[in-house]
Amino acid sequence: MALEHLRSLLRIAVSFVHSRWCLRFSRREQLEAWQRRQLKRFLREVLPRAPRFRALEGLALDQLPYMDKKMLMEQFAACNTRGIELQPALEVALQAEQSRDFAPLLGEFTVGLSSGTSGHRGVFLVSAEERERWAGTLLAHTLPRALLKHLLPWQPPLRIAFFLRANSRLYTTLANRRIDFAFHDLLLGVDAALPVLEHQQPDVLVAPATVLRGLAEAKLAGRLQIAPHHLVSVAEVLEPIDADRIKQAFGCSAAQIYQASEGFLGYSCEQGNLHLNESHLFIETEWLDVEQHRFQPVITDFSRTTQTIVRYRLNDILRLAAQACPCGRAERTIEAIEGRADEVLWLPALDSGELRPLYPDLVRRALTTAAADIREWSVHQQGMTWRVGLLADAPEIAGAAVEQALNELFEQHGLRPARLQFGVWREPEVGAKRRRLLLEQRPEQTPCMS
Repeated sequence: MALEHLRSLLRIAVSFVHSRWCLRFSRREQLEAWQRRQLKRFLREVLPRAPRFRALEGLALDQLPYMDKKMLMEQFAACNTRGIELQPALEVALQAEQSRDFAPLLGEFTVGLSSGTSGHRGVFLVSAEERERWAGTLLAHTLPRALLKHLLPWQPPLRIAFFLRANSRLYTTLANRRIDFAFHDLLLGVDAALPVLEHQQPDVLVAPATVLRGLAEAKLAGRLQIAPHHLVSVAEVLEPIDADRIKQAFGCSAAQIYQASEGFLGYSCEQGNLHLNESHLFIETEWLDVEQHRFQPVITDFSRTTQTIVRYRLNDILRLAAQACPCGRAERTIEAIEGRADEVLWLPALDSGELRPLYPDLVRRALTTAAADIREWSVHQQGMTWRVGLLADAPEIAGAAVEQALNELFEQHGLRPARLQFGVWREPEVGAKRRRLLLEQRPEQTPCMS
């Protein structure tokens, strides 16, 4: 057991060093050459072990079919290299969700369950070796230089507090003699974690944006006395209003990890900018606008060997940064993770009746700048009706300001105005991700009136 533990630590350390220094590319052509070599190895050695791809052996990547979560679940056994069926994997994942004990494995494999915010809950498999590589890669990309000293044996261990809806062996792989890792179950609520946080005094605080905001409010109200050196936002879009409040409370800006059940997709550099994890992924872009600013990513993870993620179309909307990051990394810089495809709202154009999109950042900006006292909001679209939920000190005044801001937005983009129905903002269930925008039904495309 001691020998296996030592091997595990060694694999994490090797992954850490390799990801932090060996895979730091400053020129795009170097990165792309690395990706080509890894894809060639992956297509030759790994992919044929998954039944779905055996008949496709020898094809180039761009000749392979697309995947999404629905297809991955329908062909679960055919899409992994170990012949694991969906039902036993799902039983392990659901039992962990119900018992809140996330330690059990399926053989050597960690089984996880995605939150299902896209409408489909997904099961993911990770082997022991993949867990260790993931832990090293994550630490390599997220730990600031000032905290690296805690990994040395003569220094006090690095204290990490981690908030999420569900724990996993994937995360607890980080826990060892050099890392004091404390998981906080979001289903218990933020207040239950306050005394534990004060006892641990974490160096690193990792949580969804809304939880970081809640902890910031507790700190500002004097109910929480901690001083973490590094903050990391996960699982949700980090909105500017939350980022500002978090920085006010803790004195430092929150970095971001772009992580999903499909893989470790992106990270913030020391400049605070978000980069795609292209040293471990090949990412194709499906552009959503003519200017080629926004896109849905299609990912191929050439670092995974158990569950194949090949030309997997994510439901996320990413906005590419206009300029290269000053940090010098060759990996593409993302200006924002705007949300999911079902958070794009649609209205007919005044001149043609053709449906046109309003992207999440445009609607967010209109809502958050409409009135200073708006604390929470949501917009759900049903055809031409937008149901707007508001939490504000003066709801009627805030509602009038939001109505004006949205009508100005519609006019600016030449769109037929939506019918606005105002109501009270409803707090999400405990542990659920924040979904401010939701397209429930597109409106009918209207014929041109000219």
